[in-house]
Amino acid sequence: MSDLVTGEAVVLGLRAAKLPSRGLAVALDLAVQVAGLVATTLALSLLAPDLDGAAVAAVTIGLTVFFLVALPIMIETLSRGRSLGKTALGLRVVRSDGGPVRFRHSLVRGLVGFLEIIVLLGVPAVVCSAVSSEGKRLGDVFAGTLVVRERVPGAGGAAAALPPVNPQLLQAIGGELVALDLSAVPEPLWLAVRQFLGRIGELDQAVAHQMSARLADDLVARTGHPVPYGVHPAAYLGAVLSERQRREWTRAQGYAFQQAQQQAQVQRQQQQPWAPTPPASPVTPPVAPLAAPPVPPSPPAAGTGFAPPA
Repeated sequence: MSDLVTGEAVVLGLRAAKLPSRGLAVALDLAVQVAGLVATTLALSLLAPDLDGAAVAAVTIGLTVFFLVALPIMIETLSRGRSLGKTALGLRVVRSDGGPVRFRHSLVRGLVGFLEIIVLLGVPAVVCSAVSSEGKRLGDVFAGTLVVRERVPGAGGAAAALPPVNPQLLQAIGGELVALDLSAVPEPLWLAVRQFLGRIGELDQAVAHQMSARLADDLVARTGHPVPYGVHPAAYLGAVLSERQRREWTRAQGYAFQQAQQQAQVQRQQQQPWAPTPPASPVTPPVAPLAAPPVPPSPPAAGTGFAPPA
């Protein structure tokens, strides 16, 4: 059993592949690669028989690098750590933290593997794999990878790791899950639960039960709700994770509906016909009333000799 640990300190318990199975897988891969190299070389010799010695040497070197270095790197990268020989024997290359390999890991493994397996006839690979407790060769040491067994005897997938659970019992705890407070559960714990449930089919049954019980205890410590009696810890983890995903989906749907309503309201406002505002009537200033004309003074009376003052 390998002591493989993820970034969330979750022990995976995968079984590392040893020298016999790895050697047989490498032999199958090399047989296919050499057969492809020979067939391609013969086909080119028949199609272009007039090539000179330098061209033949260049083509031969190019085909050798392609079939023995480039092709294994591409296959391992695209298949996430598998090859023809590893698939036949149920093996897979993973990172030291249990994640899938990437191009840089496959590149280092391919270049170092060409030196230690092809150039040096596999002697360093055999010695290193025999000495290592996890069966690593030099390419795995430099790339930080590990070859594990995917088909573990006695573990028939997730169905074999999980015992049968009474559906009525799961239906009975459904109401408790709806009322469960999940706000105190940190995101790293959710990530550890998802990774464990995704790889439960690759684990030994005893290891899977221990890990599920430990994760369930961590979940109970943050929610304050114990695991119901008779429910497997892994089944309870799956039910709680499904409830959290349901809440997130409901919240996302509500947010999307609110955004759609706001967008529809904006569109309705933009589509309303524009009505021009009537111009305001001009304000006429008040007209002052006309003043009465002044009354001229009356003329003096005749014969009195009195004239009024001006």
